Amino acid sequence: MSRSAHPAGPRHADVLPEGHYSAPPADLNALDPKVWAQTVTRDEHGVATVGGISVTRLAEEFGTPAYILDEADFRSRARAWRTAFGTDADVYYAGKAFLSRAVVRWLHEEGLNVDVCSGGELATALSAGMPADRIAFHGNNKSVDEITRAVEAGVGHIVLDSFQEIVRVAHIAESLGKRQKVLIRITVGVEAHTHEFIATAHEDQKFGIPLAGGQAAEAVRRALQLDGLELAGLHSHIGSQIFDMSGFEVAAHRVVGLLKDIRDEHGVELPEIDLGGGLGIAYTSDDDPREPHEIAKALSEIVSRECEAAKLRTPRISVEPGRAIVGPTAFTLYEVGTTKPLDGLRTYVSVDGGMSDNIRTALYDAEYSVALVSRTSDAEPMLARVVGKHCESGDIVVKDAFLPADVAPGDLIAVPATGAYCRSMASNYNHVLRPPVVSVRDGEARLIVRRETEEDLLRLDVG
Repeated sequence: MSRSAHPAGPRHADVLPEGHYSAPPADLNALDPKVWAQTVTRDEHGVATVGGISVTRLAEEFGTPAYILDEADFRSRARAWRTAFGTDADVYYAGKAFLSRAVVRWLHEEGLNVDVCSGGELATALSAGMPADRIAFHGNNKSVDEITRAVEAGVGHIVLDSFQEIVRVAHIAESLGKRQKVLIRITVGVEAHTHEFIATAHEDQKFGIPLAGGQAAEAVRRALQLDGLELAGLHSHIGSQIFDMSGFEVAAHRVVGLLKDIRDEHGVELPEIDLGGGLGIAYTSDDDPREPHEIAKALSEIVSRECEAAKLRTPRISVEPGRAIVGPTAFTLYEVGTTKPLDGLRTYVSVDGGMSDNIRTALYDAEYSVALVSRTSDAEPMLARVVGKHCESGDIVVKDAFLPADVAPGDLIAVPATGAYCRSMASNYNHVLRPPVVSVRDGEARLIVRRETEEDLLRLDVG
């Protein structure tokens, strides 16, 4: 096939994004296990099922759009991370990916800790029974009230993100008669190979205290002098949706270099190092994420090697997977409302949700897969763009994907790998109500976050 040719027509080569696949998949009815939750399959009628329940039944009972979460898959992935790192390391689930009280209880039962970054996330974790000493509190601008509540509750770590926060947390802890365990988040100058808006370790961004210019070293000096703080270690996070471990190697080298400088200057070997999260998942069949045991082995070897070279005791490692646990466990179930073929271009397939339940395509240019799930089809493949119902031209859920040409109003389609950052970033744009989160396991389905109602929306409007 020539470079300019495309199965959807000759004009398509001019309008599709660079790197777009040039042919449809061999089987449009196949559900690639790489991108779908573990229990997703099709029944004898061709209807997709999850946890033994058909999507048609889920749509009838809970409506659409809805986030459908495979609880067994979630628990399995959480357990895999816990097992991979063993008892000599800590695994903190990054609550910003998706947090609810049910999820917190699952994490507690599976032996994971929780990382929160707001008062609301802290309240959710505490209300669901997560022990405070298994909670870490992140954020670049924690309020006095948030810090006070965290210290009063006895959170295990507060991650310090600025010079002002060093003093603020110390003052609050002292006023409460406590000594708060803290980590200092440093930016190590490593930029993950990812979207600019989710690369967090280069210096020109809002997170952390730069290693460059001696700022991180000065932050350590100040923290060590304050009675209200117990400096437990250093924190580094280099980005999100990362597949290549080389960035972690450079980051670990620089973090351990600072640990060595701290020992040489202060005679203190800090006992902990948190390497953050950001490990990628498969949104499409082309993505190739690493397994937890591979990641654990690689990170442990990197840190041990760097510490041995620096003649330091190997600190306790912490990691913060969020997306890597919850992302693959859920899909968003939609009903098709209209289809609009554009000759020589593509067919627009409009669903009953959109950017209010998944902003990532518009915000990050994210790519997703999609499938017809209420039935199978032998129709020819059709290049489609799945769009939402919002009054916004950028309201795109899946930019370009192949669906059967007979997709029609009333069909159910689903977008996999939407467990992370979809419900947690959902909005009421156009006053659209946020969808529910439905947990499915062993033939039973239950709401863990109910669908919003118009009464919910109007209750906040006090005008």
